[in-house]
Amino acid sequence: MRTKLNISFFIFTKKAMTKILIIDDEVQIRKLLSRIISLEGYEVLQAESIKNGIKQIVQHQPDIVLCDVFLPDGNGVSAIPELKSVLIDGEIIMLTAHGNIADGVQSIQSGAYNYLTKGDDNNRIIPMLANATEKVTQRKRLLKLESLIKKEYSFDSIIGRSNTLLLAVNMAKKVAPTDATIMLTGETGTGKEVFAAAIHQASLRSKGSFVAVNCGALSGELIESEMFGYKAGAFTGATKDKKGLFEQADRGTIFLDEVGEMPPMLQVKLLRALETGEFIPIGDTKTKRVDVRVITATNRNLKSMVDTGEFREDLFYRLSVFAIELPPLRERGDDVILLANTFIEGFAAKMNNVINSVDDLFFEAIKNYSWHGNIRELRNVIERSIILSSNGVLRLQDLPIDIQISQGTTIDWVELAAVEKAHICRMLQYTGGNKTEAARLMKIGLTTLYRKIEEYSIHT
Repeated sequence: MRTKLNISFFIFTKKAMTKILIIDDEVQIRKLLSRIISLEGYEVLQAESIKNGIKQIVQHQPDIVLCDVFLPDGNGVSAIPELKSVLIDGEIIMLTAHGNIADGVQSIQSGAYNYLTKGDDNNRIIPMLANATEKVTQRKRLLKLESLIKKEYSFDSIIGRSNTLLLAVNMAKKVAPTDATIMLTGETGTGKEVFAAAIHQASLRSKGSFVAVNCGALSGELIESEMFGYKAGAFTGATKDKKGLFEQADRGTIFLDEVGEMPPMLQVKLLRALETGEFIPIGDTKTKRVDVRVITATNRNLKSMVDTGEFREDLFYRLSVFAIELPPLRERGDDVILLANTFIEGFAAKMNNVINSVDDLFFEAIKNYSWHGNIRELRNVIERSIILSSNGVLRLQDLPIDIQISQGTTIDWVELAAVEKAHICRMLQYTGGNKTEAARLMKIGLTTLYRKIEEYSIHT
C-alpha cells in the first residue's frame, strides 16, 4: 500500500502591471498624462482630489502617485505625509507649477521621490516613472526576502507537534524577548542551531547579526582569534586587523555550539566577556566593549566536566542561566513523519525528482528506527533515498540497508557486493564524479570510497 504525498509547487504568473495614480483636478491634464503613461504599458488610475486619491490608494495600492500641488481640498505638498501613510510600498512624484522650484524642493523634503513641472517636463515623465518603479520593485523584493528569511529562521520553521518539542518551543518563546544567556542541551542533530536562530529572530535584537561558531571545529589558538579578533602583526600571517565574531555580533546574538570543547584558557576570556562585555583582541592593548547576547549549545554533560575540572564552574553557571533540553527524535512520536515529508518535498524540488507516493513500509521503517543522529541523520537518509528512488515512488529498499535490517527485512534479493557497487555507481553519477560529495552522501570516508572503486573496478 502506498501513501500519496502532497507536494506543493510554486506557480509563477505574469508580473502584475505597474499602477500609476494621477491626482489632479484638471480633467485635460489627467487625460493627457493618462494617455502618455498608458502607452508605455502602465495601468493608470485617476483622482480629482486628495480625499479621492487616498481612497484610490487604500483600494488599489498603486506603485507611483503623480500628485498636483494645488487641489480643491488642500495642498498636495502638505498632503504628502498623509498620502505616504496609506501608500505601503509606492513612491510619490509631485506635479508643480511652471518655475515653482520651492514647491519641488519642499516636496522632496516632505518625502516625495521627485517632482515634475507641468507642461515642461513631458519628456522626463517616462524615464522618471521607470526609475521610480525600479526603486519600488527593489524595495518590494527586499521586503519579500526579509519576510522569507524571518519565516525561515522563526519558530514557525521548527516542525513538530509532540509534547516534548512543544515544551521546549514554549520555553524558548518565553525567554526570547529577554537578554538572558541560554544553554541548549541535547543530542547531536536535534536542531540546536535552528532553535538559537529562532530565539534571536523573536528577540529585541532581531535587527542585529546572528553569528554562529562551532567551538569543536576550531583549534584552541584559532578559535580565540576567530572569536575575539586580532591586531596586525599579532602573529605570523596577521597582516591586518581582523574583527572577531563577538565584535561582529555587537547588538545581536552569538551562538557558541559545542561550547564544551572550548579550551580552558579561552573559557577565562569568555567569562570576562560575558560578565563585563569587554575583551582584548590578540596582540592589542586596548579593551573593546560589545553588547552581545550569548546562546550556547552542547551535547556533553557540562556538570560532569565541572566535577572533573574540564570546565570552569563559574562559567558553567554563567552560561546556564536558562537551560532548554531539546528532545531526541526517537522521543517525538509522529514528528519523524512530519519531518520526513518536509525533507521529501524539499529534496524532490531541489533535484527535480517528482515523488508521487511513498510506500507505507518506508514510513513504518522511518518511524520505528532509533535515529541516533536525530534530525540531521533523517535529513541525510531522505536525501539519499530520493537519489535512489525510481518511477516517482519511495520504497523500503531505497533506505540504507541498516534501517531495512532493523525492520527485520532479509537482504537476499542479490549479492551484497553487487548492491554496494550499484549504489556507488549511482552516487557517482548523481554527483557528476565528485568523490568527496559522494562519500559525504554515503556517510563513508573518502579513502574507503577510493578503495571500493578499485575493488569493484568502477570506471570514473
